[in-house]
Amino acid sequence: MNFLGIDLGTSSVKIIIMNEDGKVVESVSKSYDVSYPEAGWAEQNPEDWWNGTKEGIKEILGRGTVKPEEINGISFSGQMHGLVLLDEKNDVLMPAILWCDQRTQKQCDYLNNEFGQDKLSKYTGNKALTGFTIPKVLWVKENRPEIYSKIAHMMLPKDYISFKLTGSFASDMSDAAGTVMLDVENRKWSKEMLDLLEIDEAVLPKVYESWQVIGNVSEEASRETGLSIKTLVTAGAGDQAAGAVGTGTVDAGILSVALGTSGVVFACDEKFAVDKENRLHSFCHANGKWHQMGVMLSAAASLQWWVENVNSDIEGDAFEKLLSEAEAAPVGSNRLLFLPYLMGERTPHSDPNAKGSFIGLSITHKRGEMTRAVLEGVCFGLRDSLEILKSLNVEVKEVRVSGGGSKSRLWRQILADIFNLKVSMINSKEGPAYGAAILAAVGCGVYNSVDEACHKLINITDTVEPIKENVEKYNRVYNVYSSLYGCLKDKFDEISSL
Repeated sequence: MNFLGIDLGTSSVKIIIMNEDGKVVESVSKSYDVSYPEAGWAEQNPEDWWNGTKEGIKEILGRGTVKPEEINGISFSGQMHGLVLLDEKNDVLMPAILWCDQRTQKQCDYLNNEFGQDKLSKYTGNKALTGFTIPKVLWVKENRPEIYSKIAHMMLPKDYISFKLTGSFASDMSDAAGTVMLDVENRKWSKEMLDLLEIDEAVLPKVYESWQVIGNVSEEASRETGLSIKTLVTAGAGDQAAGAVGTGTVDAGILSVALGTSGVVFACDEKFAVDKENRLHSFCHANGKWHQMGVMLSAAASLQWWVENVNSDIEGDAFEKLLSEAEAAPVGSNRLLFLPYLMGERTPHSDPNAKGSFIGLSITHKRGEMTRAVLEGVCFGLRDSLEILKSLNVEVKEVRVSGGGSKSRLWRQILADIFNLKVSMINSKEGPAYGAAILAAVGCGVYNSVDEACHKLINITDTVEPIKENVEKYNRVYNVYSSLYGCLKDKFDEISSL
């Protein structure tokens, strides 16, 4: 038996084929563009996602390693929070507004202040943030009324792909939780929220658990992709929940840290719980449990910015050269700190006006120390979420790290030292796409549960232990780091209004 995992990311769609032993036998990626029509806006054409997915499926099947009839199940991982709108003919009404779009501060202020954060938290377990879905819906209602009046279906990015494959309007609990329309505790659309915002539940997809079958590949999709109409399709999961499945983060005590473009700290919980200040997201997990999650908007993106925008003139492998210099720099970067707020911030500072900053820069600092400060600043930002989890008495024993940044052993060591926890790598390198393939296998009955599949398929391959003297140094530096946002917030706002 074989299973297709489709990870619909922000910059590309990744597709893998996993066999029932958990081995990835084929993979392919297809990229597409993000449009930035105005400052702070981010959009994509859903048809670009579908075209990339079709091309990827045809290419991966065309290699002949696995025949179409040997693909038993398909599932998804997808960029969360994006808003896709269709009319009654199922045509796309406007470009999808993405998770990183910041245009909805006015709508968030209304929801959190006038509507009431307490109500939002009571009904959905979360507050409204600029990246989330429901503020986008209100923005369309206020700014594009002619489009709003034609809406027949609202969906999330990956759910558009599942619709194109099956003809079914379906979502899953983990992705739907990020819309701020789901009653997360009871795992259903919140009638109270929909009534108060005058949204008809009929325009929303039916919600499933991530491993549940939503249909088969349709005849039309079969013609377009080469897939068999006998192939089952399951609901899938939001990218962070799917990524957590892909790293085996399905038990209490394991903390998943994604060092991708954005940074995510993810803890599985057997029961529903909410941070009273809503600094963390309380969402459904893809294994039928719940999870709490902190998100920073610029993790590996901070290093990418430093390499490609500031040090683009380096010959050869710029990443390798800069990381080598950073490794030679002292712990704490010679008293230099970096605030990684290059795209604003989400956790714990929900502030689109927050700005990236070097603090403590002097004429004696060298490039290696600045590079190391970037790496350390990202880890300090992730620690902000860890500290909230600790305050909620969430058990944390180890970190499983994934994403592009995890390839750097230096960065993993810095993370271990700043968190004072062992940091592990696992045998799967495919992240959310692998989690999606696992969900497909569970949906096809190969495993009795998502947890069982993870326990059998995922193993630790490398562990970095914290270094005591580094831990002590970083604790002192973190005390300073954690105070800086409060000192600079007003200035960030002033800069944004210039």
